[in-house]
Amino acid sequence: MASNQTVRTADEPLDVRFTEAELEAERERILSFIEEHVNRDEERMSVTRELDTAVVGLSGGIDSTLVAYLAVEALGTENVYGVVMPSEVSSDETMSDAERVADDLGIDYDVVEIGPIVDAITDALPDHGETDDRIGRFQRDITAVRTRTLVEYLNGMEMGGVVVGTSNRSEWLTGHFDKYGDAAVDCQPILHLYKRQVRQLSAHVGVPDRIVERKASPEIGAAGTDEENLGASYDTIDSVLALTIDGPVSPGRTAELVGIEEETVESIITLYEQSEIERRFAPALDAPVDRVR
Repeated sequence: MASNQTVRTADEPLDVRFTEAELEAERERILSFIEEHVNRDEERMSVTRELDTAVVGLSGGIDSTLVAYLAVEALGTENVYGVVMPSEVSSDETMSDAERVADDLGIDYDVVEIGPIVDAITDALPDHGETDDRIGRFQRDITAVRTRTLVEYLNGMEMGGVVVGTSNRSEWLTGHFDKYGDAAVDCQPILHLYKRQVRQLSAHVGVPDRIVERKASPEIGAAGTDEENLGASYDTIDSVLALTIDGPVSPGRTAELVGIEEETVESIITLYEQSEIERRFAPALDAPVDRVR
């Protein structure tokens, strides 16, 4: 994804943070969700071996760090396994933070360099003639995201683990994820949280300030930060999602309420609409999901 250096910011973004009482209740709710889904997955998948380990891909960013903290609290250090998967463009800062998070939590983890795997896959593609550089970069970036998911599942298969997702609601509703990459997981404990709520809960459970305050980035290709890619600050995106996408407020009124151009509101709505297909299962003639047990 090409980086958009213009980051539009609302003058008075909507405050979507929880109250203190709500924040602690939300923490408890997520802990119960993680414990239930890791332990119940054995029944749902009808497997013969015990599934009792949460497999978390650690990037050094706030989302994966929060999920790791909550998984350890819900399951214990012995039942959480981290996978650190740097690519050739991952920064030393975030990768060292990923390993530091695992060390601080006391969980087992491995570091898997995905660059050689991505090279092997992309080099194995048939030669269809001259490929546009932009398409080539996109192929490689998507392959890197999906390779990380593959590595997580291979580790999960080996140790009887459940792959726990780290996506948040702001990313999900704007399509800032890959359907068959970081969205291909067994459960999503923070998918309902807007980015500002992720930051609030992270601070509440003790995630280091350096991670809470860092600008989010996919660390893939030359993509820049999330906000540069999306064209607006996360506080602005959260405001539009809460008021217009999840709520009943019109685009024009939302623009007035938070102090932003209506064009920015419409651009965020467009991100939501264009990414709807990414949030859907593949269509089939007669295979309702609720019949698959």
